[in-house]
Parts: sequence; C-alpha cells; structure tokens
Amino acid sequence: MRERPVLVVGFVTPVLQALTGVEPDGSVVLVEEPDVIRKRDLRARLAGSALVRALVEWEHTRPGSADEFHAAHPDLDPVAVIPLIEYATPFAARLAERYGVPGASLGAALILRDKVLLRRVSAAAGVANPESATVTGPADVRAFMRAHPGPVVLKPANRQAAVGTQVIRDPGEVEEAWANCLEQDEGIFVPDRPMDLRMLAERYVPGAEFSVEMLVRGGRQLFANVTAKQLYPGPRPVELAHIVPADIPAELTETLAGATRRVVAATGFADGIVHCEWIVDGGVPCLVECAGRIAGDGIMEIIDHAYSVELLRAYFAVMRGETPPALPRRATGGAAVRFVPMEPGVIDAVLGLDEARRVEGVFLVDIQVGPGHRFAGLRSSWDRAGLVMAEADSPAEALQRAEKAAGLVRIEVRPE
Repeated sequence: MRERPVLVVGFVTPVLQALTGVEPDGSVVLVEEPDVIRKRDLRARLAGSALVRALVEWEHTRPGSADEFHAAHPDLDPVAVIPLIEYATPFAARLAERYGVPGASLGAALILRDKVLLRRVSAAAGVANPESATVTGPADVRAFMRAHPGPVVLKPANRQAAVGTQVIRDPGEVEEAWANCLEQDEGIFVPDRPMDLRMLAERYVPGAEFSVEMLVRGGRQLFANVTAKQLYPGPRPVELAHIVPADIPAELTETLAGATRRVVAATGFADGIVHCEWIVDGGVPCLVECAGRIAGDGIMEIIDHAYSVELLRAYFAVMRGETPPALPRRATGGAAVRFVPMEPGVIDAVLGLDEARRVEGVFLVDIQVGPGHRFAGLRSSWDRAGLVMAEADSPAEALQRAEKAAGLVRIEVRPE
C-alpha cells in the first residue's frame, strides 16, 4: 500500500531541498497556483524530483478553494497539510480541518492573514499594538498624521515581504508614498489575478526589532527562538540581517516569547509554527505582525545551526500528529544571515563569491542576480540581491563573519 502523502502548499526551494533524502521518496504532493507554476517553470524544475509525487495546479488563494479541493480529492488522505508560503495559510488550515489532520485552524489563519483583525484580537488579549487605521487614500493618511503626530508607517493589511510598506515622516511625503506603496507586484511568486487592496496607517514605533519563531502543538509552545533584526537604512523597512539567538537579556527573551504565546492563545492557533515580529519600545514588545507559517529569509536554517536542531523535521512531525524529538531550550552557538547590498542599475558582473565562501564559519553564499539584471532600488524583500549565512560560537561573531563575507561580494553595476 502506498504511503499517505504530505500535502505541501506553496513552492519554496530551500525547504524542498532540505526535505529531499529526509522525507521518503514520492511522499510529497505539492499544490501551487497555475500562474506560479507557469511563471516559475515548476513542472520542468520538479521533473526529476524524487521527493515530489505530484504537482497539482490549484487556485488556492481564492475563498472556498480548500473545500472545493477536498470535494475534488476526497480520497487523497494526506497525513499532513503544510503551508510554506504566507498566502497559502488559510487554504492549508481549512484543508487540514477537512482531512482531519493537525493544522492552525481556519479561524486563526484568517486572523493572522489580516493585520486589521490581528490588531483587534491581540489587543483584546492585552498585547501592545501601535495605533492604526484603515486608509483609502492620501487624505486619510494625512488625517491620521494630524491625529497621531510623528512618523507613520503606511502598509497593506494583507501582503508579505514588506511589499508596499513605507515610513512617512512628513505630511508632504504622503502623496508620493501612497503612489509608491500601491506598487505591490510580486512577480513570479503570486498569481496574475489582482489581490484585494487594503491599506493601513500606523504610528511608527521606534526601537529594536525582533521576531519569535515558535513551534506549537495543541496551542502550547514546544520550541521558541528570538531572532534579532537589522534593517536597511531608508524609508522602506526591509531586513538587512537576522541574528540567532538574539543577544539580549534572558528576561527580554522570555517577555517576547510570552507575548507570542498570548498571540497564539488569542487567535486560537492550534498546530504549526508562528513567526511573530515585534518592536521593543521602552521594554514593552509592540506587535508588528504575525505569520502562521515557517519564517523566511534563511531564519529556519540559522536556527538549525545555532541550536543544533532540525526544526523543519520537528515541524513536519507536529503536522503529522506525531511527537517530535526533545527540542533544545537554549542555543549551542550563534548564526546569522546578512543580505548583500547593491546599487541601482544594470549588473555587469558579480565577483568575490569564492572569497566569501572561504570566510571562516560561512556555510552558504547565495546570490540571486547576475549580469543583465536590472535593479531599480529597494522596495521590498523581493528586491534583495542575495545573502550570506555564517555560524560561530556566539551570535555577535556569527554576524561579524557574515558581514565580512557579504562585503567580499562585489556586484558591479552601470547606470540605466
């Protein structure tokens, strides 16, 4: 009898690479949007995959699509349903309910996908949130700035990767910022049909930025890590580096984990991983947003290196309804991701990769651009050129190694 499949929603290259040779051959049924399959040429890319049993085209971001999928595939009988991308989380949560396997719960997934709902629900549970309001145009943004003097953040209520997000410090910037933030094209990573546009204005919160990656089973914490973040300078809040574990007092680590547990409880999140982002203002964690899925940006990989753990395997075990192996409470070292900057223009050459890979502690140098690539400037996380990952005995040393290696990568550009 053939093994029950793991149904994975959304294509993420590093995750499928990490699972190849670990999960049984032919154990994964991958569901992805038809437009994304076409634009990323996934049928050709997965043709030789030992891991993926089948690639199913399905418009999983449409309302009701999970129930439609279940009705069309009642006998699929997956052992787990796992979302790998932000926009797949409600579909996966509902499908898990229909197939009777562990999942976030549809209610939790819908709250986490909508920043307006998340603000209301988490605030009712005592979680600190910045003042915010739904806005439909520049006039609404200016009215919000009059009511809340100081910088504001303009962002979509339902997007990812800092798409369409900008810090506004002066009312005179509002018109241009509004036009900039309406540019929310995510290219090959999303279907071509338009996505509902809902924008928020929020009080800008100064302070150190962190994220909490928490593995949850039955609404209870099994593992938690706090990641420290650095941002690129400028009005676009795009992450420049992640450091694991955050080099902060134990009391603040527990405060951030406790705040994340309150979000989990308030939303009714049941099984899976949450990736909650926070800004600490005056010692108080203020919620930025929270995703009901694995963290991107290489955070899962650096957690593994810093904690000597296989968090992805533990996550898959939870989603199968199994008890994962004992998970560490503390890191055994440090690890960091540092993104490689580049100037706007057309790339002529990418140099220094071999030198970067020879830096002590570096275990990955991954550059996503090459000659001929056009870069118009940093607008979202999708615009970053590539990254370096490094490990060391401490988080600070890991970051130093990653920064050194990133500095050796030279992306030569010429003006358009």
